[in-house]
Amino acid sequence: MNITSSELAQAANAAADAADRPLELAVVLPTYNERKNIATMVARLDKALKGIAWEAIFVDDNSPDGTSDEARHLSLTDPRVRCIQRIGRRGLASAAIEGMCSTAAPVVAVMDADHQHDPELLPQMLKAVTSGEYDLAYASRFAEGASTEAWGRPDRVKASGLANKIANKVTGVELTDPMSGYFMLRTETLRNDAHRLSGVGFKILLDILATVERPLRVKEFPLNFAARAEGESKLDQTVVFEFLVGLYDKWLGRIIPTRFALFGTVGAMGVAVQFAALWLVLSVFLGERFVYGHWETGRTTFIVANTVAAAVAMTFNFVLNNELTYSDKRLRGFGPLMRGWAQFGVTCSLGLLTNVGAAAVLKSVGIHDILAVVTGIVLGAVWNFALSSKFVWGKY
Repeated sequence: MNITSSELAQAANAAADAADRPLELAVVLPTYNERKNIATMVARLDKALKGIAWEAIFVDDNSPDGTSDEARHLSLTDPRVRCIQRIGRRGLASAAIEGMCSTAAPVVAVMDADHQHDPELLPQMLKAVTSGEYDLAYASRFAEGASTEAWGRPDRVKASGLANKIANKVTGVELTDPMSGYFMLRTETLRNDAHRLSGVGFKILLDILATVERPLRVKEFPLNFAARAEGESKLDQTVVFEFLVGLYDKWLGRIIPTRFALFGTVGAMGVAVQFAALWLVLSVFLGERFVYGHWETGRTTFIVANTVAAAVAMTFNFVLNNELTYSDKRLRGFGPLMRGWAQFGVTCSLGLLTNVGAAAVLKSVGIHDILAVVTGIVLGAVWNFALSSKFVWGKY
């Protein structure tokens, strides 16, 4: 999708005309590697929002393709375009919250920058929200009159339908598409509860609907959901995981912090990995037999084998925590990953020593091997979480 220089000039003239009118609407567009979509999206917004004083806020998670630079370049000639470049932070929901809280416009919309959301719906949504009859307007992929045919992803359509059913059960809000990423509401409504939003996962609308204390009056608009114009989807393989995380945060996030629960869940999976690695080393590589709950091996051999198994489990935990628990601070590239793995190993070294040492001591006094290993794992868990959160994925 290309735009001409004359279309850019027309947009700049429209921006100059709008400067004399009070700001009416802010459109927040979370982005990651969307450089080719920025100019065309601004042109589409300009066409759809004739006669409305608006601004577009691109909230970019430090895209390596120069998305932020492209947005800033456009803002030189079109002051309606703004950019928030986030360093060291990632995530659709948190990006949307930052963008919505940054505007002075009385009404704010959130939509994708990849052209899957039709900006022609914005004037109708604005009219509904400003009428006083509705608190929130949103575009549904599954409402009567909507279509996902152009999307060309029946697998995603089926998955979204299942997620919507789960979301409606959890939130108690009956919408045809509570997982929609295209919606509009009064900025004041958002700000009143912004401090209570989790910012976890990727569906901010679901977060808002599940957080606000009073039921919102919702107006639904059918959406013809399109295919992406350029680039790749921002929703990677962690999308289902992030959806479940968002639901957990609403259920138990205030009792057991979500990040700690995720870290603990990964750690529990690491338990299985450690046992598997321990069995592999002792039974396969060393030929030791497991009889009546015990390996027929000496204390030194057991310590060496369990140390290897614990190191394997530690590497497994680092990879999953990087991809899932700390997805908003995910380490990328060979160098950062190797440094992060080394830091994770160093910060967890005391936990590792506690893990292996406790297991060895308990085994030496006759405690069952499995119970000895589990006890060691539990004793090192809290230490691992505290230091790795600060020194691996946090700031010194």
